[in-house]
Amino acid sequence: MYPRIVIAGTQSGVGKTTVAIGLMAALTKQGYQVQPYKVGPDYIDPGFHTLVTGSSSRNLDSYLLGEDGVKESFFNSAQSADISIIEGVMGLFDGKQGQKDKGSTADVAKILDAPVILVLDVKKMARSAAALAYGYKNFDPNLNVVGVVLNNVGSDRHYSMVKEAIEDEVGLKLLGYLPRQKELSLPERHLGLVPTTESKELRVFIDKLTELMEEYIDLEEVISLSNNLSNIELKSRKLFIKTNKYPVTLGVAYDEAFNFYYPDNLDILESLGAKLKFFSPLKDKKLPKVDGLYIGGGFPESFLSDLSENRSMKESIYQQIKAGLPAYAECGGLMYLTEGINNFDGSFFSMVGVIPAQIKMENRLQAMGYVKAVATKDNLLLKSGEEIIGHEFHYSKLINLLEDNNYAYQLFGGKGADGRYEGIVADNLLASYLHLHFGSNLEMVKRFLAICMDN
Repeated sequence: MYPRIVIAGTQSGVGKTTVAIGLMAALTKQGYQVQPYKVGPDYIDPGFHTLVTGSSSRNLDSYLLGEDGVKESFFNSAQSADISIIEGVMGLFDGKQGQKDKGSTADVAKILDAPVILVLDVKKMARSAAALAYGYKNFDPNLNVVGVVLNNVGSDRHYSMVKEAIEDEVGLKLLGYLPRQKELSLPERHLGLVPTTESKELRVFIDKLTELMEEYIDLEEVISLSNNLSNIELKSRKLFIKTNKYPVTLGVAYDEAFNFYYPDNLDILESLGAKLKFFSPLKDKKLPKVDGLYIGGGFPESFLSDLSENRSMKESIYQQIKAGLPAYAECGGLMYLTEGINNFDGSFFSMVGVIPAQIKMENRLQAMGYVKAVATKDNLLLKSGEEIIGHEFHYSKLINLLEDNNYAYQLFGGKGADGRYEGIVADNLLASYLHLHFGSNLEMVKRFLAICMDN
């Protein structure tokens, strides 16, 4: 049956993440096994999900994975859950660049035939909230909007006014509300919400939020709605089929500085036979014995001093990559492999140095959105001319590249001119700002692991 519910917002900033985290925490406290999900390519919200549930949050991205990929990712992780809670992205109907459904919360909800709970911020409205709820309920007849949670409610009278209007005039159930509280907000930083590894007061926030959910939200009705659905079927499986075809040991950087990985990526690597050996560029002294290297994204700029001062780790990585160790790095991993990072205040911190360039942190967003990447030459993942779809989101930029003929991709879409060059490819190294979901192209993963086997 796979009990499931989608938490959607009318737009960004209405409290969707707060309600989703609160539901996950409150139901986990009650003893439910909660499997969390996030629609789209975000890494930060899933960190909160994982913290409050103890289960690794998954990304459901219909633009990257398509309908079958979304279903398979869901089936792969939801089997043992009492309830799956899927947090949406932006507004309910906001997809890729505002075009139709693709990539939107509504698209994922329809793929999974999941009921939707709509979060409304009613700070400055009363009966008008009913008109808003009516529009979202009826905009797409194939979408199953089943209830509403209100945020920023000023008083019991305010709640009663909105509740009566929505239930009587729209026919949607009011599942409760969160009262207006200035202190109840998640801290933010330049990439969005602060990641869980940096949030010192997060536990206090979660405990307070859980208490509010228990007091003001009808949790039993949420459970009931999550069970009132039809079965969904998966026609075929291809992403997580167990095989030992690529029995390699892959080093994966994982600590406070590097933790932006799609969990599905790690599952896919293991399903193909790879043994993952996690290590910390912050704390470990050297790279473990491995056949290949995978350094994901994260916040290296928050740990510049510690990363720079761990000279033995930097030297170990430098020497092994120079000796031919296959190494794939995304975003934060790219930053770490350069000669160094110029911080926001202008201070410079030396990094691994295997890429002949530096990184400059900027206060303005440098890239954002889905892009098509075309390989400029053969690399660890693709042959020259092959294409892949990925996602960019970063505030830093690569500067002073000495070997500008070693760009990995030409990018189309996103923020910037079509055909712009991005990433670095040199021998067995591929480093790029591009975040890739391995489920979007299994062949690139097999190519990477095959090269690791031959190393």
